[in-house]
Amino acid sequence: MRVLQGVGGAMLMANSNAILTDAFPARQRGLALGLNQVAGITGSFVGLVLGGLLGPVNWRLVFLVSVPFGVFGTVWAYRKLRDTGIRTPARPDWWGNLTFAAGLIAVLAGITYGIQPYGRHTMGWSNPAVLATMAGGALLLAVFCVVETRVPAPMFRLGLFRIRAFAAGNLASLLASLDRGGLMFLLIIWLQGIWLPRHGYGFTETPLWAGIYMLPLTLGFLVAGPVSGWASDRFGARTFATGGMLLAAGTFLALQSLPVDFGYPSFALILLLNGIGMGLFAAPNRAAVMNSLPPDQRGVGAGISTTFQNSAMVLSIGIFFSLMIAGLAGTLPRALTSGLTAQGVPVADAAKVAALPPVGVLFASLLGYNPVRTLLGPQVLDRLPPDRAAYLTGREFFPQLISQPFSDGLAVAFGFATAACLIAAVASLLRGGRYVHDDDRAFTGTRQAPVPVTTTAAGKPGPAAAAGPGTPTGTAAPTGTGTAKTGAPSPPPPPPPHPRSP
Repeated sequence: MRVLQGVGGAMLMANSNAILTDAFPARQRGLALGLNQVAGITGSFVGLVLGGLLGPVNWRLVFLVSVPFGVFGTVWAYRKLRDTGIRTPARPDWWGNLTFAAGLIAVLAGITYGIQPYGRHTMGWSNPAVLATMAGGALLLAVFCVVETRVPAPMFRLGLFRIRAFAAGNLASLLASLDRGGLMFLLIIWLQGIWLPRHGYGFTETPLWAGIYMLPLTLGFLVAGPVSGWASDRFGARTFATGGMLLAAGTFLALQSLPVDFGYPSFALILLLNGIGMGLFAAPNRAAVMNSLPPDQRGVGAGISTTFQNSAMVLSIGIFFSLMIAGLAGTLPRALTSGLTAQGVPVADAAKVAALPPVGVLFASLLGYNPVRTLLGPQVLDRLPPDRAAYLTGREFFPQLISQPFSDGLAVAFGFATAACLIAAVASLLRGGRYVHDDDRAFTGTRQAPVPVTTTAAGKPGPAAAAGPGTPTGTAAPTGTGTAKTGAPSPPPPPPPHPRSP
């Protein structure tokens, strides 16, 4: 059922960007895509809060609550959406689909199982099955790249990566999505496992309040997303996307410097700034990627971008979980042994808990159950004095016990996130100038290379001018003049828009 949910989500996410790009002219796409992304981010945080409310009542409600939203969205889309793009009939790329799906699933499955313990190791990166799965997946993806260069209608148009704005934008999007997914994962563990219990919240209440306390992140994105999209329509994407990633890198450094038991106002401010940074990046970057595509390739280009983004969300769990476990492994066993024995837990029982894989301790801290009662069990707790047992299972002991090891893990994870943001900022900076395809000619079916967006004498964005014969790629022909830069006569005015064009 989860696979089918993923298929449905992929159909929606991949096509929504293409639909919006076809429905809006280039001067409005940043704002349109920004509003679309804001809607998606808002929905994800509403889901967090709803899940926190419904989970303690009945965990099945977390799934059932999605049904009316899905039904409404289906009816609304069927009634309101209209096809305005170019259709290019082609046969399905079966070999491409098969090799890509098998390769990507193998790589992601290997990463997932890599965070589970193997033998005496805290993680499974030395597990031959994990290594073989990841190597086989990488080999299949290499075969996929070869297949895509030889089939008549490839699923992935690898030639699109020759467009610098498309390639750089997707690299930056991959790294930003990696950081965003990792941040969500780290914040949930931090709040549910340590901060909320230490501030008086019961373990069953932490899922709800973790979503509430993370709302500044959503607020920052809500503010910056549409504004940056609107501004990028006028001034280009490079400045906003690069600046957003630099701001996000600064917030990861700030989070790294916070104590585990932080003061909430400073934490909320950092989350707000992180949301603003991600919002500054997201809409301009997506608009620049979609504007760089030929109109008849927007569907496949949007699918490629969505694949990068969703794969990064899965990769983030494996990467950040591994980094957290690597940081925890050095100090957590010692902290568990000394802390439990100091409260009268027999040495043998404390050693059993300390020998548990760090991944088990992480999950025990965030699943909404009492972690010490789960880890020790009633057989051990019933043999302890009532006051000691009550203290061990209270809200203070376990969060304080794992705070220092958790801080070590956070330092490693946030350091990686900072580096990823800086690389994404460099990719955004190197994406090149602002350009779009000539939409009016594209709707007639004529293929054109990307050309820069020109400006009118008043300094406002004007329609992209066609390059004259001999004009190098990326050279603008000034608007309002009779000749291009090469001195060739001006091309005839473009034909009227396609009747289905908005």
